[in-house]
Amino acid sequence: MGNDFFRFRQFTVMQGGAAMKVGVDSVLLGAWACVDHATRILDVGAGTGLLALMMAQRYPGAMIDAVEIDSAACQQAIENVTNSTWSNRIRVICDDFVQYVEQCPSRYDLIISNPPYFTASLKASDAKRNIARHNDSLPHCSLLAGSAKLLASDGVLAIVLPPSEALKFIGQAKVYGLFVKRTLHVQSLPSKPVYRTLVEFSKTSPRSCEDGPGERLCIEKADRSALTDEYCHLTKEFYLDK
Repeated sequence: MGNDFFRFRQFTVMQGGAAMKVGVDSVLLGAWACVDHATRILDVGAGTGLLALMMAQRYPGAMIDAVEIDSAACQQAIENVTNSTWSNRIRVICDDFVQYVEQCPSRYDLIISNPPYFTASLKASDAKRNIARHNDSLPHCSLLAGSAKLLASDGVLAIVLPPSEALKFIGQAKVYGLFVKRTLHVQSLPSKPVYRTLVEFSKTSPRSCEDGPGERLCIEKADRSALTDEYCHLTKEFYLDK
């Protein structure tokens, strides 16, 4: 997925100017996150605009705001949105999320984010990639505080993180009145450990056993002969070859 473009069923993502290219994490999150009858959606850390475009495809009646701090990525997102059939429903905003929260009058039914998650690891030499991958520019507490403020009373925050970071995020979320609604634990193969956790948070629907196993999804079959039926079913509306 490292090419200058990635073609989906109903849109194409140009990504030559973005630090982070189209990846499985965002595709899974965009296909999995679900809110009935969403009319206002916010994509935080929009990058190429992939999640915003996926939300526009899935929710034909929704207006989508996409906030991105990096100017080059923001321009790439604007290009992708402009070239889509949903340019009248997606607004790309080049701004820091914390600043955006302070001036935003809207309340959202769904806030979706593939947030940066590295906290103390060795950083890459690419400054833009650092912003996209390390949470210095968007600490998780800032994402949670802003989401708690901007979510409608029955709204949902949906994120994807490595399992250890997801556990920390879940613990922090309680401080801001956000509770686990559902989870999806992703494995590359049945024999491999979980490498990503998708989580939905809600103000009004805390799960009674949030430390339970949740749902699981394997991407490939055990013999690596093919992608699993579950993965293909989840992403079939987006990938060309599903």
